Amino acid sequence: MKYAGLVARREYLETIKTRGFWVGVFMFPLILFLSTSVPAWLAQKATPVRYYVLVDQSGGFAPVVESSLGKYQQKKELQALNDYARQYAAPVTNGPNPLAQFISADAQAVDKLNALGGRDYYLKQLQPRLKDKAPPFKEPARLYQPVPLPEDLQPDADVPSLARDLRPYLRGEKTLNFDGHAVSLTAAILIPSNIEQTIVRPNAKPAAWSAETNGIEYWAANLTESDLRDQVTQAVNDEVRRKEFLARGMDAAAFHDVEQTYVPVVSLNPKKEAGKETVKSGDVVLQWLPSAFVYLLWVSLFGISQMLLSNTIEEKSNRIIEVLLSSVTPGELMMGKLFGIAAVGLTMISAWMFSVFVVLSAKAGSAGEIAGQILPVLKTSHLLPMFALYFLLGYLMYGALILAIGSVCNTLKEAQSYMSSLTLLMMVPLMTMTYIPKDPNGTLARVLSWIPLFTPFTMMNRAMADPPWIDMVGTLILLIASAAVALWMAGKVFRTGILRTGQPPRIVEMIKWIRRAE
Repeated sequence: MKYAGLVARREYLETIKTRGFWVGVFMFPLILFLSTSVPAWLAQKATPVRYYVLVDQSGGFAPVVESSLGKYQQKKELQALNDYARQYAAPVTNGPNPLAQFISADAQAVDKLNALGGRDYYLKQLQPRLKDKAPPFKEPARLYQPVPLPEDLQPDADVPSLARDLRPYLRGEKTLNFDGHAVSLTAAILIPSNIEQTIVRPNAKPAAWSAETNGIEYWAANLTESDLRDQVTQAVNDEVRRKEFLARGMDAAAFHDVEQTYVPVVSLNPKKEAGKETVKSGDVVLQWLPSAFVYLLWVSLFGISQMLLSNTIEEKSNRIIEVLLSSVTPGELMMGKLFGIAAVGLTMISAWMFSVFVVLSAKAGSAGEIAGQILPVLKTSHLLPMFALYFLLGYLMYGALILAIGSVCNTLKEAQSYMSSLTLLMMVPLMTMTYIPKDPNGTLARVLSWIPLFTPFTMMNRAMADPPWIDMVGTLILLIASAAVALWMAGKVFRTGILRTGQPPRIVEMIKWIRRAE
């Protein structure tokens, strides 16, 4: 193996000199940053206002619908206030944080804030902690905006006629004039005058379903946007129940108070140190963090293996292999290519990991509450060492198989028949990636852990679940042995097939090469 290091050095330098390698290195942090920033930016800045028409012929539900949507907007404003505080205010170091009670940004938090003065109270409490040059708080845009019915339509017309006349507006064929601008109608909410007849009561015969008793009609072309429909449904049903309480001689206000009575349930993690057992939202994300590493491991192994395959086939088809074999042995050439591309993979993975730390550090200092909880775990846990270990062992095993395939094929098209089977096997970890964290020490997880081809992915996915020592040590020993066997078999095939031309050999023929004595 005297010249294997020289071959590895050549493979490494030739690869990192290519433009595609550096594009791949820098694309990952860019994609990571955009994937964490763009969705939040789009939700805040690029989400268009949804304009809707509400026709309440019954006269009893429009106010409660508007009140519910107002509360929905207040929750959005409270979330924006919390994000503003995390980004531009210094943390509380002395005494309790008076704004901690609003962190959840739920209905109860909104009611508490409104009782104390709303947004003005929040900003007043935040003012002493604001950083220098902090921008003023900007109220989020209203997501759902009611608009009046078009002038050519009559609100007392029958519901089918209203729906028919509103169709062109809902399809975008016509626009509405609102506040001096032409706007597109997103949804139409039509509440008929006989809405009471459509109420479904337990143990009561339901009304016959017809055009006259169709309940509330919600018209919208965008089926993916359901928040407005959900808000309308909840508001109307809450009002219907309130009226039912009154009709039965019950105190609706008292019943509402009873509905707001609850016993808090606190999730605690026995693995955390005393006094810090409370489970936070970031802890749930951390439980799924190994799945992200599994995906990254799969992408890196698959990408580097493909690089190794194309490199080998290209040099074989261009007869460069023959020149190299005049100076080194087949074993030195194989090991040199294997470790040279491994160095390329480690370089790329190191750059990716560095970018992860940079992005998480940036997010942890602004509005990234979860990022701030993930970062210390990455620094102190064994996730990164495990990732490096399983990447190397997985690469040696899969790389050996890839080299064996590349040595017997003259073109990438010929290699596809072999690679298709290997790719299908590599899909198994992806298909089980989200299931294993739910039962990390279950039968499926333990069985897959002891199958060498799946060991790197499955054990990486079980990293945060403290798998039994027999699984950790036993599967590691099995993986090392499997990688050694894969390298030995690949060496046998590589030695015979690297100079072979013509049709690729059959599997049976390659097995004979492996069994052949030295």
